Amino acid sequence: MIPPPRRLATSAGELALGGRPLIMGIVNATPDSFSDDGRHQTVDERVALAGELLAAGAELIDVGGESGVTNRPAVQAAEEIVSELAARVSVDTYKPAVAQAAIAAGASIVNDVSGLRDTALADVCAGTGAALVIMHTIAPPKQRHHDRGLDGRIVDDVRRFLEQRIELALGRGMAFEQLMLDPGPDFSKTPSQTIEVLRELEGLHALQRPLLLAASRKDFVGALTRRAPRERLAGTLAAVGHGVDAGAHVLRLHDVAAAADFLTVRAALRGELDVDPSLQVADTLRWSQREADPAP
Repeated sequence: MIPPPRRLATSAGELALGGRPLIMGIVNATPDSFSDDGRHQTVDERVALAGELLAAGAELIDVGGESGVTNRPAVQAAEEIVSELAARVSVDTYKPAVAQAAIAAGASIVNDVSGLRDTALADVCAGTGAALVIMHTIAPPKQRHHDRGLDGRIVDDVRRFLEQRIELALGRGMAFEQLMLDPGPDFSKTPSQTIEVLRELEGLHALQRPLLLAASRKDFVGALTRRAPRERLAGTLAAVGHGVDAGAHVLRLHDVAAAADFLTVRAALRGELDVDPSLQVADTLRWSQREADPAP
């Protein structure tokens, strides 16, 4: 389906979502991300990564405000990265203080992976005008919690939870247009429960807010393919294709260039992208170039 039109109000202005999904590239402000294995250690390296993601097709950047693995916040690094970027920036945090600092540095969206566990985060967004991504999870931050009792019931649980959190955010002074929803793949869900939720992703459009799909390199992909995080690109792209079919508005991804290529070819083959009859591949792209032999 075509993503239904939605307006997302942010502190940097309004985003018109719907039709073609937007790609949100991921930049972590800490070296211990589950999938980055210590790459991009410095702030300069992370800013450079953000530039590469934007050049590759990302229209939003999600900066990891603190690690989800340890208890060490990276507030200063997140502030520095946000202040360097000339694009709409989201900060991935569940802490009001981190969100406030990042918004002051230029972030316009808060991506809360706690499901608004701390209601003061809604107060921050209400006061600054920043948008808020509300994600489904029943586990406290940084804790793993799987409840097999939700097998067969997880879809209804996700919808009820998001409905309740929307009402909570509105009660704290936020506008309905400031909210975006994330069903929370892997968060407090077994792989099979995540698959169950994503199969019914389209049903969440009934909540009338834009949907963010964060399926990049997730454990449910690893469980299906038996591959480590950095080897899950093909599985991630399959999830992206499913998400686009279900009308996802924003796709949160590590591998932006590959996803942009996937979406371009997909759109062309589905007749959603105008193709010039004179389209040709450049001669330099017709074959792989052999690297020059090293000098003796």
